[in-house]
Amino acid sequence: MSSLIPLLLETADPCPERLAKILGKDKEEVERELEELRRDKTILGWMPILNPEKTDEEKVRAVIEVKISPEREGGFDRMALRISKFEEVESCYLMSGGYDLLVFVSGKTLNSVALFISERLATIEGVLSTATHFLLRPYKEQSHLLVQEGSSEGKPPVSA
Repeated sequence: MSSLIPLLLETADPCPERLAKILGKDKEEVERELEELRRDKTILGWMPILNPEKTDEEKVRAVIEVKISPEREGGFDRMALRISKFEEVESCYLMSGGYDLLVFVSGKTLNSVALFISERLATIEGVLSTATHFLLRPYKEQSHLLVQEGSSEGKPPVSA
């Protein structure tokens, strides 16, 4: 495994100069390693972790538990990939337990998310049931605390 990966997970800083300095390597060596990690799809992209309460972006997020009927040849994979291709879907995971897929979706309004679930997701042949949970307030995202003790600012928004 590349020595870059743990550092990238900790810092999320793709700057080759800074990474090279921390690792004690040449910048060119780090650039080659980063390019190889991109080429073999180990690194898929970079996303900042933003506190939604500090940004102007209004977004509604929901978590959906989906029960599906596995297909004879494709098992759960074909259905999971089909669901994952929707623009509204942020993440999709195969789960064990009371449901098969855990799907994170987002939209501009509560109504747009609800319509996506009821008209597009739940109507797919092979989807047996859905249970939707709207996210009200985030407290921790990707190992980062978003809310500090004593900083309760009234009612949590429905969008997160």
